[in-house]
Amino acid sequence: MKSAVIYSRVSSTTDRQSTERQIFDLKSYAQKNNFEVCRIFEEKISGAKKNEERTILMECIDYCISQKIDTLLTSELSRIGRSTLQVLKTLDSLHSNKINVYVQNLGLNTLNENKEINALASIIVTVLAEMANIERSNIQYRLNSGRQNYIEKGGKLGRKVGTRKTSEKMKEEYKDVISFLKRGYSVRNTAKLSNNSVSTVQRVKKSFNILSE
Repeated sequence: MKSAVIYSRVSSTTDRQSTERQIFDLKSYAQKNNFEVCRIFEEKISGAKKNEERTILMECIDYCISQKIDTLLTSELSRIGRSTLQVLKTLDSLHSNKINVYVQNLGLNTLNENKEINALASIIVTVLAEMANIERSNIQYRLNSGRQNYIEKGGKLGRKVGTRKTSEKMKEEYKDVISFLKRGYSVRNTAKLSNNSVSTVQRVKKSFNILSE
């Protein structure tokens, strides 16, 4: 049986995004293709971060190399790097150790069965990574251009006056949250008990300077 490692990533560090679906799909693929999944690495970090800043990804690559894993399974190309250079550097590091990368949404293996580089896959990966890079640049340009045009026409950025909740309103709306935090419950447990998101609980905790675990 071939060995495999799953690497999953989402950009949001809050509970709004989950790696659950990625892992489920990749485990299903592994089972159908006779892979033994040795480790699952999950990371919540912005894809804009350099790979060197992505601790879990670096740990995953080191594990694959040290344990001589056959294949790294990931859902999309962007999971292993946002820029073309980062993607290619990651692949080069793995390929030099004869580790294949399977990209699920492309149905693509970067190495052939004989552990040699899949030339067609290399071309596809490079082109797609560069296209994604160009698209991100275009989106950023459009956002900046629209923002500048809005300002030049007299628009003001930031929250509108009067839309920020007053302390009294927050005290009333989040009285359960405040109560749980003051009783020493953790942010995560408070979120579950009060049926709020972790980010909301963190905001309330910071707003009222509440000390808890």
